[in-house]
Amino acid sequence: MTALSITSDITGTVWKVLIKPGDKVEEDDALVILESMKMEIPVLATEAATVLEVRVTEGQAISEGDVVAVLEA
Repeated sequence: MTALSITSDITGTVWKVLIKPGDKVEEDDALVILESMKMEIPVLATEAATVLEVRVTEGQAISEGDVVAVLEA
């Protein structure tokens, strides 16, 4: 079992959190939706896994590279 840190590719605001700990996700499932410059950008799962932690909340400002979730493959 491997822990995967999923990070943001952009600086923005967390618009919507779509997951919670214990959820099963598939590769390319949207985990979080970020808002930046009036655009909505999803943060996607990199592989099928189980959500261990969600490290952001809706309305939170985040920077590029911040960990938004930790998954267990």
